[in-house]
Amino acid sequence: MLKVLLTLSLLCASLTAQVTSSSTDGTNESTSGAANQSLNPVVQWNRALLVIVRTPGAQSPTVHPTRSFAIMHAAIYDAVNNIDRTHRPYLVKLTGVSRKASQAAAADAAAHAVLAALYPDFRGTLDAQLEQLLEEIPDGVHKNQGIRVGAEVADAILDARNSDGSSVEPPPFVFGLAPGDYQSTPPNFPNPQFTEWSRVTPFALERASQFRPGPPPELTSDAYTQDFNEVKALGIANSAAATPEQALTGHFWNGAIQNYWNEIAQTAVVGSRLSLPESARLFALLNLAFADDVIAFYDAKYTYILWRPVTAIRAANTDNNPDTVIDPNWLPAVGKTTPDPSYPGAHAVISASGALVLKSFFPRDHFSFKVTSEVMPGVERTFDSFSAARDEATLSRIFAGVHFRSDLTTGRDLGEDIADFVLKHFLQSRDRDEDLTGNDNDLL
Repeated sequence: MLKVLLTLSLLCASLTAQVTSSSTDGTNESTSGAANQSLNPVVQWNRALLVIVRTPGAQSPTVHPTRSFAIMHAAIYDAVNNIDRTHRPYLVKLTGVSRKASQAAAADAAAHAVLAALYPDFRGTLDAQLEQLLEEIPDGVHKNQGIRVGAEVADAILDARNSDGSSVEPPPFVFGLAPGDYQSTPPNFPNPQFTEWSRVTPFALERASQFRPGPPPELTSDAYTQDFNEVKALGIANSAAATPEQALTGHFWNGAIQNYWNEIAQTAVVGSRLSLPESARLFALLNLAFADDVIAFYDAKYTYILWRPVTAIRAANTDNNPDTVIDPNWLPAVGKTTPDPSYPGAHAVISASGALVLKSFFPRDHFSFKVTSEVMPGVERTFDSFSAARDEATLSRIFAGVHFRSDLTTGRDLGEDIADFVLKHFLQSRDRDEDLTGNDNDLL
């Protein structure tokens, strides 16, 4: 409880620092590409949710946090788009919405309603943030209209996700006994996580298995042998084979990978001075893809239930492969292994989706930015492209000692397939002959 209260204080301080100036236009105060990015509510609410999910005990251990990001950003997008009306809605299309309604107020109200519903313990802090942000918007009918749009959209999206299967209690997992079967991993031997997550209703995909990859390499294959020996040499704690750069990389990215990519998106949005509607669309596409990435890779993980490298190396005498050699004391460089099967790799899936969505907004893929590690406070790395960050985050899992290379190559394909599907089928521009005239009357 003390940790939650401390984080609430951090959230208050963070939000206070973010609001540094005020808008002078009470209509569509963030529609211009030159809008003051310190006021961009999409970035601010994304930051707020990152603070929450990083708070120990705030996130249910059986509900993946990507669900919260997808719900919040879908609500922000639909709220803003019901005013902007340049793209197709994700889910909610209202009638009688004035084009003069405040987009920022709509985004604030939508995000607040979602987070207050999902994280009721943070209600007081979220209320304070909403009040603070709304103070930056001139009072009047347009502000009030925006607030009503945001609240109505949030209620509709929350209602649509209310029975999506995310609240089902996962049953105990039964470990297999055959060579290659996933086992709980040393040194802490945790229970498997998110065993039922593939049954959660996707946000965009038709079904969890829509892009399910084929099986991993056979344990006696040359591909498996190469993967085994690579991670055994490079991923061991205090590896003599890994370079200092590789060892650093393995530790640097050893956090919740979707958090890194949301922060990369924040940097891109602020640095490019993206408009409020486009910011809302980017973060919605990004987090819809991430949420479905997780549903899809858990479908594959618990279909193939491949053992992790630490298990494989400690039990190499059982795999019927004469070219893999047992090391009964081997441990990964990062110490603990994520408690789920190895194939495919989550970092690879999410990093591929993240890079593809960002490149769809910034096609040249030449964007210099810094990334701060979630698990190495104050440590930064600089990248010149989204592709470079994707590649390093993906390969880091070998240097961390928690994945085989085939987990990662397959994961990258899966992430790109999902992001490509989301980009092609959701939040698209409206057809030119579609009615965009709307209604400039007050919201009824």
